[in-house]
Amino acid sequence: MASLQPFYNWTKDLAEQEEKLPALFIGHGSPMNGIEDNEFSRTWAKFGKEIPKPKAVLVISAHWLTNGTHITAMDNPKTIHDFGCFPQALFDVEYPAKGSPELAKATSELITSTNVGLDHDWGLDHGTWTVVRHMYPNAEIPVLQLSIDYNKPPQYHYDLAKQLASLRKKGVLIIGSGNMVHNLRMVAWDKLQEPEYGLDWAIEMNTIFKEKIGNNDFKSLIEYEKLNAAAKLAIPTPDHYYPLLYSIALQDSKDEVSFFNDKPVGGSLTMTSVKIG
Repeated sequence: MASLQPFYNWTKDLAEQEEKLPALFIGHGSPMNGIEDNEFSRTWAKFGKEIPKPKAVLVISAHWLTNGTHITAMDNPKTIHDFGCFPQALFDVEYPAKGSPELAKATSELITSTNVGLDHDWGLDHGTWTVVRHMYPNAEIPVLQLSIDYNKPPQYHYDLAKQLASLRKKGVLIIGSGNMVHNLRMVAWDKLQEPEYGLDWAIEMNTIFKEKIGNNDFKSLIEYEKLNAAAKLAIPTPDHYYPLLYSIALQDSKDEVSFFNDKPVGGSLTMTSVKIG
């Protein structure tokens, strides 16, 4: 039981019957959503007001891909502007949420399938802060990131995520941040302002993903490459898809599942998001 001591230290002051927090998968889309007042960002802000206030937020972002699994463990994570060719106003954003070295250590101890490195160099990338700053604009809640080991297969990520489930009962809001359908090479840039424009294959795969999630068919979602040819168009690389596996792995038999921001953008992206619990 010694390995669980950090987890006990971090949670000892919480009520034993604290309400279990939901888990979210959020389609984060363009970094511009971080500063724009639009239907997507307004929904994120709405969630921040409606769900129980978390003790901390743990995000699995599509934009932190590593060799091995790591978790941010610094007191003050920096705001990372990991993009280019956007307005200066986006680069000027700082999201000064604190970190939590103690929670980072506790989380690393919960994960027994691999060694989890305690990272002091990364910070909060745009897969995290563009969403969380709308949910918690005062930056009063500690925010951590868990990296994605890009050398591992889908099953690894699903299995690892299941080891995080107890955090939901300890006041931690877990968010997978990516996009269900994400093919930047096929974006119809001239259609970005056209509401809900989606290519046929993108709409098809988005529908299939939602059906699989709704039916708890996690095996098919883990083995997504076997679904059909359109899956390879929807997920040409798995970086934005893996965060979905982290979120659905946290579902238990009592959790209700609902979808929000369920719209295509630019033909080959979808903003479809999932609330579990």
